Amino acid sequence: MGAIVPWLTFVAVLAAVLGGLTWLAARVRRSGAGRDIMGPVDLIYRPDTYRIHQEIRVQEDRSVAMPSPGDPLH
Repeated sequence: MGAIVPWLTFVAVLAAVLGGLTWLAARVRRSGAGRDIMGPVDLIYRPDTYRIHQEIRVQEDRSVAMPSPGDPLH
């Protein structure tokens, strides 16, 4: 029984770390923060990708939120 406890602890810590990284990856994808982090790397090593992300950002800034059906007219 004494040899099982360290292995169970290791597996529990590993599962917690992997779960935390999965949660962080989903949050970064939803918020778009990955573009900000990878921007300088893309600029140096993949300039075409950097330009594409810049164009996507410009298009997001230009887009106007469409009203949902049922919203009151203004």
